[in-house]
Amino acid sequence: MITTTGLTKIYRSGRSRGHEITALDGVDLHVREGEVFGVVGRSGAGKSSLIRCVNLLERPTAGTVSVDGTDLTALAGRGRRAGKDLRRARSSIGMVFQHFNLLSSRTVQDNIELPLEILGHSGQERSRRALELLDLVGLTDKARVYPAQLSGGQKQRVGIARALAGKPKVLLSDEATSALDPETTRSILRLLRDINQQLGLTVLLITHEMEVVKTICDSAALMERGRITESGTVGDLLATPGSRLARELFPVDGAGNGPGGTVLDVTFHGDAATQPVISQLSRTYNIDISILGAAMDTVGGRQIGRMRIELPGTFEENVVPVGFLREQGLQVEIVNAAPQVAETVALTKEGTK
Repeated sequence: MITTTGLTKIYRSGRSRGHEITALDGVDLHVREGEVFGVVGRSGAGKSSLIRCVNLLERPTAGTVSVDGTDLTALAGRGRRAGKDLRRARSSIGMVFQHFNLLSSRTVQDNIELPLEILGHSGQERSRRALELLDLVGLTDKARVYPAQLSGGQKQRVGIARALAGKPKVLLSDEATSALDPETTRSILRLLRDINQQLGLTVLLITHEMEVVKTICDSAALMERGRITESGTVGDLLATPGSRLARELFPVDGAGNGPGGTVLDVTFHGDAATQPVISQLSRTYNIDISILGAAMDTVGGRQIGRMRIELPGTFEENVVPVGFLREQGLQVEIVNAAPQVAETVALTKEGTK
């Protein structure tokens, strides 16, 4: 539904033409139809530039953006006819902003009707659509009040309703929950997921909050310094050895009890998440297992988690127990191990040169 190829955005200073900031550096992104896709990263990673380039609020310096099979970048800046086609294509994209951007002089209903007014719909059509959307977002009784009379969560619900006014196929969310308290954030995320499922809407959201990804996203990408460094379904990312996004989604800490053990990070997903695998391992091989840290949660309706454990002895002494864990469908990563394994790995590398 959304595809970017080699997307690049360079900001140039007007005062100093030699000063450039590369906000996007060749971003390739693919969002499938009907999914909720989250782009996560720290401030300055390029997330806002990315989402603004997707609907061409910012014109990319290079690369392409396609939404629902239409190359938006091919329509930009190519005469009156192309401009009209671009506006038509943009009408299939809704946008939810971090700070609501509601007009204080308009009622809630009038704010929702605004996009339809710009598109030339009749008053009767605008009113009918606005009331439908107020019902969808749970604000039927707020039609005639003004934004100043609403809470932050209610304002964001109005922003979501306004973004849906033109019946878009894609909804973009620019840090839509970052200004809200945790409980309100959860309610807005539930609303976005309900809208995604009821309307079959494709949702692309950017956030710096890992909790948002865990709560709502089917797929996710990690963005750093203007580049996508990881991307995939949340389940696949959690099963990928060495995934930074998986570690940040489910952080586990804990140092080993001494130099004589093997510390492992174990990722549980699918049916294995509900099985007593660790206790089975302990009983089967008669070994004492130390649990150093754990994080469990529900993602996309599935229980997923990570656990850091320590097995006594070197890695070579634990090859069979590690194999047992992997046979149960668990992802196992070696965090550190007794010195013998380090020596063995070094010798193996020397032998392959």
